[in-house]
Amino acid sequence: MNPILLAFIGTMITFLATVIGSAFVFFFRNGISPFYQRICLGFAAGVMIAASVWSLLIPAIEMAEEQGKIGWIPAAGGFILGGLFLYILDKMLPHLHLMSELTEGPSTQLKKSTLLFLAVTLHNIPEGLAVGLSFALAAREGSSLSLSAALVLAIGIGLQNLPEGAAISLPLRKQGVSSQKAFAFGALSGIVEPIAGVLGAILVGSIISIMPWFLAFAAGAMIYVVVEELIPEAQLGEHSDSGTLGVMIGFLIMMILDIALG
Repeated sequence: MNPILLAFIGTMITFLATVIGSAFVFFFRNGISPFYQRICLGFAAGVMIAASVWSLLIPAIEMAEEQGKIGWIPAAGGFILGGLFLYILDKMLPHLHLMSELTEGPSTQLKKSTLLFLAVTLHNIPEGLAVGLSFALAAREGSSLSLSAALVLAIGIGLQNLPEGAAISLPLRKQGVSSQKAFAFGALSGIVEPIAGVLGAILVGSIISIMPWFLAFAAGAMIYVVVEELIPEAQLGEHSDSGTLGVMIGFLIMMILDIALG
């Protein structure tokens, strides 16, 4: 299949997972307790850590070596650039993390709901890029093994997008936003994933030699999100062990999926 088309299809899987998660607002009108929020945030962090290693960095190293290059150079270089990219966006865009009251980035008069939307949209960029690149690579290689690995990554990101979508729509509903509007905000936060995935597939489409850099770039951006946002928020409150448990469960599930199926 066309790499761009396959990247679009793959990232639509993760986008639809965000939409489904956002729909929880119609069933859990009183929101989710902080205990379960910490578990969900930790789970998302665990999935992203495992995906960064097995689905992005290791394939980047192997691909670079197959091209006759030193494997760790594009892996390390792309990783640094990915983290730097998210750091710059983090400083340039005003946003509000899920379990925080302090606005980050430039001062702004935007509503809390908009800032929360911007925060989640920001960290959906590397997720979409990672999935899109994996499917584009599978299309170019024409390998069922590469395709199954890309599907595993999409499933893993999709699993953590379910609570992520709910993590936007439910707090907004609790703030007095209508269920329909809260659902729309949650769902739209995921639309950046197919956009980032398709753009990534287009960028590497004609120069396959830069694919290892882009894979590592996505890994670096994802790890930045994990360390900057997800793990600190999963540790808030008196019972931070729930967040730690979520990290371990997410990491374990993604690792098993990647090794057993990918």
